[in-house]
Amino acid sequence: MVALGICLIATSPCMWAESTVYNTTLGETNPVTPEIDTEQLKKILADRSGPVLDVRFAQEYAIAHISESINIYEKEIETVKQRFPDKATPIVLYCNGPFCGKSKRVSSELLKLGYSNVKRYQLGLPIWRALGNTVQTDLAGVQYMVGGDKTAVFVDARSRGEFEQGSVPGAVNILAGEAEQANEPTDGRLPHKDKGTRVIVFATDPKDARKVAEEIAKKAYWNSSYFGGTTDELKTKGLWQQKNPK
Repeated sequence: MVALGICLIATSPCMWAESTVYNTTLGETNPVTPEIDTEQLKKILADRSGPVLDVRFAQEYAIAHISESINIYEKEIETVKQRFPDKATPIVLYCNGPFCGKSKRVSSELLKLGYSNVKRYQLGLPIWRALGNTVQTDLAGVQYMVGGDKTAVFVDARSRGEFEQGSVPGAVNILAGEAEQANEPTDGRLPHKDKGTRVIVFATDPKDARKVAEEIAKKAYWNSSYFGGTTDELKTKGLWQQKNPK
C-alpha cells in the first residue's frame, strides 16, 4: 500500500493518510465527471444522500446489483429527467467496471442537460464485489439462473426445520454463522475450489438472506448474492419443491 502525505498548513507535524483499495478510484486522466471510491459510495448509500443509478441492462441488474441502487438503462435519459427534475440532485452512476463506458456516456449526457452534481463509481460492480461486498438478486434474476446456470448454488438461510419441509430444488442449508464451516473442503455445501460459482442466498426475510450472503462474500465468493424477495415469491413462480414428510 502507498502512503500519501497530506500536510495541513494550520497544523504540525505533517499528517499522513494511507491509500488503500477501499479509498482509491480508477484515476482517469481528465475525467468529464469526478469519480468516487468504494468507501464514499458506502457512505452515500448508508446516508441515502442521493440516488445511485445502475445504468446497465435490466437483466444484468436483475441478476446482480448494488442494494438500494436504481436501474435506469443508459438509453433512458428521459427517465432520469422525469425522476430527478432538480438538476442539482447529487447523482452517482455505476456500471460494469473500469472497461465499461455506460456510466461515462450517461454522465456526459446529463452534463449536457445541465445536471451539475454527477459522479461515477467507475470501479463498478466487479470491484465492489471483489472487495467483499454482497449484491442483490431480483426474482427475474433467480428465474434466469434456475433456467440457465446449472452450476449455481442456492443457499437456504432458514432454519433446519423449515428447510426440511421444502426449498428450492438442490438448495443447501446454511445459517448465519456457518459460512466458515460451509467453506471447509470436507463440508460440501459451498464450492470450495470454485470461488467464481454463482451463490444465491434466500430466506423468508431478505434481511436474513443478506446477512448470510455477506458472510459468504467474506469467504471470497465474489460471485455471491442474496435474493431481495421472499420465499413466497419463489413458491408463486414454481421455483420450489415441497419435501415429503417423514
